[in-house]
Amino acid sequence: MPIQAVQQAVLKHISPAKIKQNPENPRLFFRAEELDTLMASINEFGIQVPITVYQEGDHYTLIDGERRWRCANKLNLKSIPALIQQKPTDLENLLLMFNIHALREQWDYFTIANKLPVVIEEFIQERGHEPNESELSEATGLTRSQIRRCRFLVDLPPRYKKILVEELTFPKHKQKLSEDFFIEMERALKTVQARLPSVVQDVNEVRDSLIQKFRNDVIGNITDFRKLSKIATSIENLGVREREAKSAIKSIFDDGNKVGIDQVYNEHFALKYDARKILINIEALADYLASCAEDEPESLPEDIKEQLKRLQPLIKRALEQ
Repeated sequence: MPIQAVQQAVLKHISPAKIKQNPENPRLFFRAEELDTLMASINEFGIQVPITVYQEGDHYTLIDGERRWRCANKLNLKSIPALIQQKPTDLENLLLMFNIHALREQWDYFTIANKLPVVIEEFIQERGHEPNESELSEATGLTRSQIRRCRFLVDLPPRYKKILVEELTFPKHKQKLSEDFFIEMERALKTVQARLPSVVQDVNEVRDSLIQKFRNDVIGNITDFRKLSKIATSIENLGVREREAKSAIKSIFDDGNKVGIDQVYNEHFALKYDARKILINIEALADYLASCAEDEPESLPEDIKEQLKRLQPLIKRALEQ
């Protein structure tokens, strides 16, 4: 659902005191260091890009430019440049800001996640049906991948949303339990619950254990959660016995030990996944050589011939073992 262009936008200089925040602005966090940098720029060069507002009575409501407006207030500027647009509908108001985000990438995922349910509800009221993922992507300017990532945060229980909100008030480099942490953890937990539901008796207890292990660096990297997913899917991917996969995951979930995901994966599953990759590559090589054999032998490139000659004694030794 494309957003209709607003007609006859007018550029004016307006007192910041006559402008108010947009109650539907999804953005939650305005970090001090970001505002300080922008304020220094505005103090030296002024506001180069007008904010965008719509008029209601004797005041104006922000559509775009809250950081610039906040800085103008702190600098006690008498007026700032503003594009005055027609008042949008509630849905247009939200989607305008989402599409601005898509261009500038300023919002946190949690910001988007908080407002996606509102967008969906407004969409239903205005269009008469719930938007599918494709419609939601077109309307908001978000990719489908971004929408899926946001849904993991939308579905977090309130207690964990509170933890995330506390983290998001810190500068990016000081955040430990970041949005990416929760997204990766939740994606892995959904995979485990889908493949081995009996392993997760209380999902919040599991979350608490994984969070504590991550805080203590027992889980060293958020990408380790992808290895947890690989352990859970090893039954169908590698033919691993269910009992083995369950035992491995339980040891990771156990908050009474110092066993991390990477340790369990490397000890019990890494070689098996490597062997699977090798098998896939061998099958591809066999198909390639068979196709070359149907042509003239000279069609095989010389560098491949040299590598095959190098492999020949190694393959023979491996088969003899």
